Amino acid sequence: MAKYQGGCLCGAVRYRTDVAPINERVCHCRLCQKALGAAFNARGLFRIDDVTIDGPVATVNSSPDLKRGFCPGCGTTMFSRRDSAGIIGITSGSLDDPSMFKPQMHMWTASRQPWVQLDDGLPQYEGAPPPN
Repeated sequence: MAKYQGGCLCGAVRYRTDVAPINERVCHCRLCQKALGAAFNARGLFRIDDVTIDGPVATVNSSPDLKRGFCPGCGTTMFSRRDSAGIIGITSGSLDDPSMFKPQMHMWTASRQPWVQLDDGLPQYEGAPPPN
């Protein structure tokens, strides 16, 4: 069984990977809020080559270098992907076991919704975090 696996609401799309994420972050930017229809995007970042996706996936460019992937049947957003960097961010809510998500920081908190309270002790960045 894959270490991380999940998929869309209707089950037409499934993904899996056996590697640990590069990082796990909560993004509060307006693009993520709009794309997910939620206050933030909690996602694990992986190398594209380490993730296998099965089933029909539609994509939309939310910015010139970022594609958002979703199921064309049920609309579940499962990832954001930067081909130029070779990385894919898997949404924690699409994991079969979302409790596996262990956030390391909050980013783009300047766009955080005022009713979201950040009292988990994690580092917070008003914009992009410093490079690793």
